[in-house]
Amino acid sequence: MNDKENMNVFANRNFRLVFLGALISEMGSLLYSFAVSFYILQITGNNAFLQGLYLACCSVALLITTPVGGVLGDRFNKVRIMYVCDYLKGALIILGTVLMLLLPQPETHLTILFALGIVGNVVSGIFSPVAGSLLPYIVEEHQLQQANAYNTIRGSLESIFGAVLAAVLYGILPIHVLFLAVGICFVISGFTEMFIHHEHRPSEEKLTLKIAAADMAEGIRYLKGQKAMLALLVAILFINFFITPLTENFMPYFVMTDLSAAPSYLFKDLMTPELWSSAFGVCFGISSLLGAAIMSSQPQQEKCGHVTALRLCAFAAVMAIITGGYWLLVDRGKSINGFLVVFTLGCLAMGYLISCINIPVNTVIMRIVDLDKLSKVSSVMSVGSQGMIPLASVISGFILEKWGCTVLLVFAMLGFSATALLMLFNRQIKEL
Repeated sequence: MNDKENMNVFANRNFRLVFLGALISEMGSLLYSFAVSFYILQITGNNAFLQGLYLACCSVALLITTPVGGVLGDRFNKVRIMYVCDYLKGALIILGTVLMLLLPQPETHLTILFALGIVGNVVSGIFSPVAGSLLPYIVEEHQLQQANAYNTIRGSLESIFGAVLAAVLYGILPIHVLFLAVGICFVISGFTEMFIHHEHRPSEEKLTLKIAAADMAEGIRYLKGQKAMLALLVAILFINFFITPLTENFMPYFVMTDLSAAPSYLFKDLMTPELWSSAFGVCFGISSLLGAAIMSSQPQQEKCGHVTALRLCAFAAVMAIITGGYWLLVDRGKSINGFLVVFTLGCLAMGYLISCINIPVNTVIMRIVDLDKLSKVSSVMSVGSQGMIPLASVISGFILEKWGCTVLLVFAMLGFSATALLMLFNRQIKEL
């Protein structure tokens, strides 16, 4: 291996700028997501259905515009699209904050948050496939796994420090001050991204609706020819559907209902319920960081399908333990402290497994997909993998309102387990 192949990916100026821009903007996104989830429950009297409806509307907006981002990313300057999108998101959040100050009614705030969520995710739908396809253009192929691992480490560090920071800021700052800080984060990220350089060859064809539709169709046709990737896409579709209830619906609802209503809980004198929510995120982030650090030092594997399926089965086992723990320790009133321990350990296990699943899969996809089709394929895979999340959010909110957390957790655990097992015995997945 020569010196160039031994070089750390951080020696690449463009990667450093991408890493820094993502660090700032994703920290802003984390703060915003945390604050919105709790604020909607706060101003609606813990209405889980409205929270689920908000998540569903955001997901639909993201899904509708993601294919557009895939088309634009393969035809126009990726960096320019990225910083324009970040500037737009920053401006939207700052504008929404001003409106919330001028119109203080809770019903108006809810309307503003829904509008910001929908429009902001329209912008994110354009941004995501573009940003997701930039890495192979700015780093060497042999550095892709290392770059993906460092990005996962960044996300883990954000989960660790961002979750604590979000809980602290949510408790001590007015909501409009917190939202203003988020808007500024996106503006700073956009400014950072303006200095990224990559070789871009403008398309000679003028983009029209007909050509855009043809580009989207090309991405779909490409995936149809990749049987293993198509099987993976279908699996991820159902994995996301059944993991959404646990991560997006159950956790904030548990914190705002069971934990907040408990006369006593572990470290009550030191930690508010919101800080416990952050503690779960910190545990997830620490273990995800560990997994990413291990993956960053390992050589890239040619195939990852079978081992990924095994790790998903392990993830399903963790979900089963969490479900049983909630039913026994909270629903039956045995010990909420016992469940806090179980869920904390579960977050540690899930964070590690997520890193060991996502990094190899993302690396393999970046290696085998043609560069000139990467944005389109990324957008199709994003839409495909997230296509049922809006439905999952609404169904999960409905289940929480009607039957509570135990039924929701059983629903998620059984569906996830069935998907993981089907993936384990799928021949095409083993080829990936």
